[in-house]
Order: sequence, then C-alpha cells, then structure tokens
Amino acid sequence: MRSLRELDSTYARTGDHASDIDVGIGHAPAHHGELIQGMFYDGAGQLRRALVTLPDPGRGSRAVFHPSQNHWGIVGTPELIKVRRAAILALREFTTHPSPAKGGQIEITSNVPRGIGMGSSTSDVAATIRAVANYHGVSLSREEVGRLAVLAECASDSVMIDDRVVLFAHRDGVVLETLGHQLPPMIVVGCDTAPGAVVDTLGLQPAEYDDSEVGAFQVLRAALRRAIATDDVALLGRVTTASARINERFLPKPHLDTLLALSERHGGCGIQVAHSGTVAGIIFDARRPEVEDCALRCAAEMVELGLVLTGVIGSDQDAPAAAPAGTAAAVGPAGPPAARVPA
Repeated sequence: MRSLRELDSTYARTGDHASDIDVGIGHAPAHHGELIQGMFYDGAGQLRRALVTLPDPGRGSRAVFHPSQNHWGIVGTPELIKVRRAAILALREFTTHPSPAKGGQIEITSNVPRGIGMGSSTSDVAATIRAVANYHGVSLSREEVGRLAVLAECASDSVMIDDRVVLFAHRDGVVLETLGHQLPPMIVVGCDTAPGAVVDTLGLQPAEYDDSEVGAFQVLRAALRRAIATDDVALLGRVTTASARINERFLPKPHLDTLLALSERHGGCGIQVAHSGTVAGIIFDARRPEVEDCALRCAAEMVELGLVLTGVIGSDQDAPAAAPAGTAAAVGPAGPPAARVPA
C-alpha cells in the first residue's frame, strides 16, 4: 500500500491542469483507538478529559481543497459535515492572506474504516485543515491543527500530533503533557470486536468516572510515562489493559476476556481498545524473539474465532485474511469489568 505522503507527491501546488487553479493538499494518519483515556489534571490542577492515541500510520486521509473566488461556503459530500465545518474554520484563520479563498470544494480520499474507533473523522478533518492551509501557503503547527480540529468536531483525537507521544485533552484541543518522543517498539494485532456496529462518538454520554477511577488514572499516567521513558512494553501493556477494563463500565467490548486470554497464550503484553469505538488490539514487544510469528499466530486464531481483523500495526508481514463481516464470533461473553492498575 502506498503511503499518504507518496500519494501526495502526485499533486503539486503548480495547479490543477484542467483549470489552472491552484489546489491545496493535506493528509493525516489514522489511529487504532487509545492506549489510555480518562480524567487527568492539567498544570493548573483542573481535571480534564484526555487520551493517548495509538497511531496507525498505514491508514489515513488525504484532502484536496479546490478554492473558489466566486462563492462562499464549502462544497462536499453530504455526510462529511465535520469536514465542511473544518474547512470553513480554516478559511476564517487565513483572512489576512493576500488572496484568501472565499469558499471551495473538498475532496477526501481515505482508507480508514468509519464508525469503529479508528479516527476516520479526525483524519478527514486534520487533512482538510492542512489542505486549506497548504493552499494559502500557511504552515500550521500540529497544536494549531489540533485546536481547529476540536472546534470542528467537538472532540478530537491527537493524530495530527505525530512527532511525539502526548496526553491530549480531546475536548479542549490542548496538550496536557508530552510523555516521550516515541512509543516503545511494539506490534499490535487489531480486530473489530463488534463487526457491523457503528458508534456515534458525539452521541455517547461522556463517562462519569468515580473517585477511585480518577485516582487510578493518575497512577496510570505516571506508569505510562515511565513505560515510554524506559521502552517497557510489558508495563505499557498493563497500563492499557487497566484503562480498557475501566472503560468496560461505559462502552463494554464483546469478548474482552477472550482477547486477554489470546494475549496470554501468545505472549502478548496486554490489550488496548478504542474507548469510543469497537476496535481492540493485542500488544506485543517487537524485540521479543519470533514475535512476528507469535503475532501472526494470534491473528490467525482471531480469524478462527470469527473476529474481524483490522490489521497488524508495526509488522512487515501480512496478516491472515479477516473473517467476512457479520460472521458470528465463536467465543464466550466478556466478564465483568475490573479497574486495575499496574503493579
């Protein structure tokens, strides 16, 4: 699969050859749910909802902005409401440009599944903001893209901040903490725990965490910081598993216990989930001997159980074919949630 940056190279700001009108190009990666999500204190001691995203660089969106000097507003497919809103917000940012566009048209190309917690809308929105900025010759910081994305979506992941690992207040559009330069080397075998189901992120009632859960998140934050600083995938897996278990009270994942059993059986370090979606993944330490084979055997067993694979992130090998959508999973129900923190 060609990367988004390779696809972008087929476009240049020398213009659309059909009309000789410059276009703007932007792209943004997707993600595979979160490593952790909950309530965390900011620098002023205020509790904020925040998350740490698990990037999926093999997926993403590319946006092409065709400007108009003749009409106001943004033209796009009807379902991309957030994209049109993002383009309008971005246009307002660039009113001081010598020749700002009045409006235009947005075209989105994406390979991100929608409605299952892989950041399809955020990827579209971030790519759109960058495309409008690109047309105007404006270089936006990653944080500025994040701020505009939250304004467009109400809540956004941190896929646009791809140069470091951040704890991102996804309803405020601010970085609470930089946890490290990069995640430890790992492979994640991903699956959709509820094939066919679609989660309306904005329709979800925000989780109401109790005091013990809020306290647990502070411990998990410190543990994740340490795991990233020391490249400790085992500790990271305990953190993500604890966050996944807390989330069971709000958006339970079918077959969570089965995924935990698969992780233990194949030498995984734990699981991670989309806290507002249906995807989940089993985390492996990429430095472990024969880890590629272990990950692929785990993926194959997922398929045998009827789970639909979303991919193997961080692996150079191809995963086995996923089961057809709608296939019944031959596994037992998930057990009751438990809020646990790493030792």
